[in-house]
Amino acid sequence: MTYNRDNYSLFVLPSTQDHIQGVLNAAVVFVMYGDYECFQSANVYRLIKVAGQQLKVSFGENNLGFIFRHFPQIQIHPHSQRAAQAAEAAAVQGQFWQMHELLFIHQQELENGYLVEYANRLGLDISHFLQDLSRGTYVDRINADIEGGLRSGVEAAPALFINGIRYLDRWTVEQIMAAIVAAND
Repeated sequence: MTYNRDNYSLFVLPSTQDHIQGVLNAAVVFVMYGDYECFQSANVYRLIKVAGQQLKVSFGENNLGFIFRHFPQIQIHPHSQRAAQAAEAAAVQGQFWQMHELLFIHQQELENGYLVEYANRLGLDISHFLQDLSRGTYVDRINADIEGGLRSGVEAAPALFINGIRYLDRWTVEQIMAAIVAAND
């Protein structure tokens, strides 16, 4: 299969299958393809959080949405795939965003023992969590995210789309806020 590397539109549109903060039909919806072991992905996630918090005052709670999709770069980040699986295993137990935060905070500590420690910290059913990881239960879901990213022209994480259009400007709070305001107009 070939991919159009010049494509700047989101191929897989946001849906209820995604992990979302905010609402799916918000005026501005971010879709981020990220890698839990990637320092830049963690920074972009933090920038989006700060920009979103600042703009909730202007736009209101229901006018911003954030979706995270997995794009582990296993060739340079050997623990990123397993971390994505841990996030999905936590999601089944209603703790995706909590695990998501822990993985980005502790992105230098993503070996299996740490993942179990984070699951324990969140109060997850550890035997269920471990079974999901050992069976590779969520590999297909992660691969679907990667495939959607590739079809949208994503080559590396992080990649950000605002209202379905690839964000290619500078990675600062001010630039992201300006893009949000422009997308909302």
